[in-house]
Amino acid sequence: MTQAAPPSARALSLAELHGSLGDPVLDAMNFLNEVVGRFPDAISLAPGRPTEGDFEPEDLARHLRTYTTYLEKELGWSRDQVRTQLFQYGRTNGIIHELIARTVANDEGIQVPPEAVVVTTGCQEAMLLTLRALFARPEDTLLVSSPCYVGITGVARLLGIRVRPVPEGPNGPDPEAVLAAVRASREAGECPRAFYTVPDFANPSGASMSLTARERLLEVAADEDLLILEDDPYGFFVRTGSARPTLKALDRDRRVVHLGSFAKTALPGARVGYVIADQEVIDPVGRRSLLADELSKIKSMTTVNTSAVAQAVIGGLLIESDCRLREANARAIAYYRTTMDTLLDELERHFPEERQAELGVSWNRPEGGFFVVVNVPFAADHQALELSARTFGVLWTPMCDFHLDGGGTHQLRLSCSAQRPEVITEGIARLAAFITARITDATVQWR
Repeated sequence: MTQAAPPSARALSLAELHGSLGDPVLDAMNFLNEVVGRFPDAISLAPGRPTEGDFEPEDLARHLRTYTTYLEKELGWSRDQVRTQLFQYGRTNGIIHELIARTVANDEGIQVPPEAVVVTTGCQEAMLLTLRALFARPEDTLLVSSPCYVGITGVARLLGIRVRPVPEGPNGPDPEAVLAAVRASREAGECPRAFYTVPDFANPSGASMSLTARERLLEVAADEDLLILEDDPYGFFVRTGSARPTLKALDRDRRVVHLGSFAKTALPGARVGYVIADQEVIDPVGRRSLLADELSKIKSMTTVNTSAVAQAVIGGLLIESDCRLREANARAIAYYRTTMDTLLDELERHFPEERQAELGVSWNRPEGGFFVVVNVPFAADHQALELSARTFGVLWTPMCDFHLDGGGTHQLRLSCSAQRPEVITEGIARLAAFITARITDATVQWR
């Protein structure tokens, strides 16, 4: 007797799933990962991942041992206490909050109590917790510097939060443009709640705010009752000049919620980030707490807590550096200075001034960080990226993915962080061949 075929399951309709799943913002990271896998022989100048030059597998065990020794010798913990710390769930807001508070005080001059620090599963969770806590009403609006890191706009889309872009200038967000956006938002019936920015060597633009602009932005925030969400993963990596103070270090009115990560300065594989949220919260009966405590409630329902083992590895690394990561990153800072110089020098070599004018090609010259933006006279979209990868063997990132207002269509982002100088040299040669052919050779359209 022949068995009847099982009934086929009904396919789910995308229209019945959350609306954010159809948003191109959510496709941006996956597309880049997929295209890298499809062209493994292409030189990738796309990802903002750190160099692996100083990573060794043996380091993980050493960092972990350093942390457990610290608990036993410095804090006087018993072996049972250490075992529980590492093997159990642990404190929702994290177990290395005191070490993080000490580190940001040493590196950035940020003075906050350890209780104001929430240790998160990467900075991406820090963004999610912060947005979920701060944005409660339909009219609450997030202002973002545009172009903008897709991680924050993606989280906002997942949470159904309204986003209003603030056009970024060559020196980062203009405080007067932020003020204008706040007022336009209110005129439209919105409630501008917070402004997200990367003040140092921003992803994707590479732009940095001057000290004067930072101080003015804090004035605007105070005058307009606006919070600032500061994301600062690249501030250590100065190429020219000296480091500028973070917005949080300048904050005297608790206007800044500082989003931090150890992905670029320590160990990306640990997936450990943090939020500094020292703002005071008052409940309906007058009880006071820190915003960090409120974020803890949300975290308990998302990731429960951040991996104790991952925190211990980062904790050991912080202890080994005497909670001074800026000094510990001296070699990385020098390395990224070299790779950025190489990238800029090679662009100049392949496109000298007269050639730039002839082809209509230009680029910015960031003072540090990982990213450079190149302007081209053709659509630098995903189709162009595939042509570049398939025919010329080089990958980059379309800037249109980072704009909420339809901009960036003739721009591409290059990263100097993940490749050695000699690979960057070859990658820029391939990129120059692609750009030149795309502009001058009609046969290189989409073959």
